[in-house]
Amino acid sequence: MSTLAERAEHAEPARTEPGHPGHKEPVEVADGYRAGRTLPLRVELVRQLKRRRTMVMGGILFALPLVLLIAFQVGGTPGEEGGNRVNLMDTATASGANFAAVNLFAAAGFLLVIPVALFCGDTVASEASWSSLRYLLAAPVPRARLLWSKLVVGLTLSLAAIVLLPVVALVVGSVAYGWGPLELPTGGEIAQGAAAQALLITVGYIFVSQLVTAAMAFWLSTRTDAPLGAVGGAVGLTIVGNVLDSVTALGDWRDFLPAHWQYAWLDVVRPQPEYTDMIQGVSVSITYALVLFALAFRGFGRKDVVS
Repeated sequence: MSTLAERAEHAEPARTEPGHPGHKEPVEVADGYRAGRTLPLRVELVRQLKRRRTMVMGGILFALPLVLLIAFQVGGTPGEEGGNRVNLMDTATASGANFAAVNLFAAAGFLLVIPVALFCGDTVASEASWSSLRYLLAAPVPRARLLWSKLVVGLTLSLAAIVLLPVVALVVGSVAYGWGPLELPTGGEIAQGAAAQALLITVGYIFVSQLVTAAMAFWLSTRTDAPLGAVGGAVGLTIVGNVLDSVTALGDWRDFLPAHWQYAWLDVVRPQPEYTDMIQGVSVSITYALVLFALAFRGFGRKDVVS
């Protein structure tokens, strides 16, 4: 009967020996390489800021308050024909704060969707369309790091776009109509300090409500090599959500649509602010966004990148 030592001599080579099919060579890493330092946020942000589509979108948002100002100068003061002010648009020329609020009201439904979808949808897909994505990953930039850098920069530019509009509108409106309290359509007014706080809450809420569009665009960007497909898909699905929200026959099912809560911020523009609808809108938006972001990271981590 053979001993254990004799059996070990004739045993199959261990799977950890070099040359064996199951053997994995140790990964050699260059001196100084740190995965967390690849594709720095500052470098990615500068790259995106220099792109033409970023400048064009910034110019459009900067010009919108000027266009509305010219429209009011040509068409007259809103609410003059009706006599009584019945909605927020009719208070546009009351003060700079009113003018800023009206710009947000006019742009929140669709115009602000476009920069969010553009900055988050034209991220990974643009690299794939330029055939530079595989070279980034071969640098090597870890996939999770690549997505994280792209996502943070996309959300940063989206927030900057949402902030740019009311800031420009507040400056333009204050010059044209003076700095004063925020007059309410139902009567009464909100003091300057409280009005500034209400505008800040409004901007923050609009950004959170747009996270669904951002997440949808980002997920599509990891699934396609066509940037316009990712951007257009996110915008199209947002429009579909708005259409479904207008179907009153859906009843309470509309509460699960992010579009149903997109104007909940109007509850802040009142003498006694209400936050119930805003809280529900935030919870719906964040839930959808987290699911879509998770799908983006999971899918891209398993994707065969050939572009």
